[in-house]
Amino acid sequence: MSEATQQDSAKPQFSIEQIRARRKRDCALGYRLFAAQKWGDLGDGHISARDPQRTDCFWMLRYGVSYHAAMVSDLVLVGPNGELVEGEGFINIAGYYIHQPILEARPDLVSAVHVHTGWGTPFSAEARLIEPISQESCIFFEDHTLWDDEEVQVQSVEAGRRIASALGQNRAIILRNHGLLTGGDSVAEAVGSFVYMERVAEVHMKARNPKPISAEAARFAQEDLIKLGVGRAAFASMLKRHIPNPEIVNQ
Repeated sequence: MSEATQQDSAKPQFSIEQIRARRKRDCALGYRLFAAQKWGDLGDGHISARDPQRTDCFWMLRYGVSYHAAMVSDLVLVGPNGELVEGEGFINIAGYYIHQPILEARPDLVSAVHVHTGWGTPFSAEARLIEPISQESCIFFEDHTLWDDEEVQVQSVEAGRRIASALGQNRAIILRNHGLLTGGDSVAEAVGSFVYMERVAEVHMKARNPKPISAEAARFAQEDLIKLGVGRAAFASMLKRHIPNPEIVNQ
């Protein structure tokens, strides 16, 4: 047996049910973490979690639930045509328009995240890209893009497809005059990346005459920052600070 095969066989094997439960738990926790940042008070955002079995469907918070009170039982499974597949309540239709095309175009993604924030929204109004002007900014160096489109009221799958096309294979996208959006290979990675991106937007709005570092230095910092999953680490850190009992969302 090769060393690689030995390493693979040593990895813990999870069932579909266990993977689904973890994704739903982290999705509910993501909403609560956003509430802890005082985001989403108007219901203006969404977190998706792809179902591991029905991969063309995704979980998200049903419409009308306050983020601070999000529970796993409040999640609904949204089908590829916007239908309610599982759960009770109403679907956040704007969330469907944005998330379904992204997850369809990017099978590598488990989750996409978008919420209106105090710095991300005004930064998006300037329709410019992130520069390597801070350590955290390097996370997104050459790994984000801009959706330069005036449809801020996303009301169709077609608009979502344009967002997905603009996102490409990047970690994140700036939606002009609208806000920030991140994706990840786990819910934790997408949520943690979003928090970092909001911090980066704040730096850009406050530092009006910054001196960027070189592309070489930015790539070096980025490689070191993301090698262990920068979003997942941020997610875990925020849980310790704001939600000491994560299993509360399953009660």
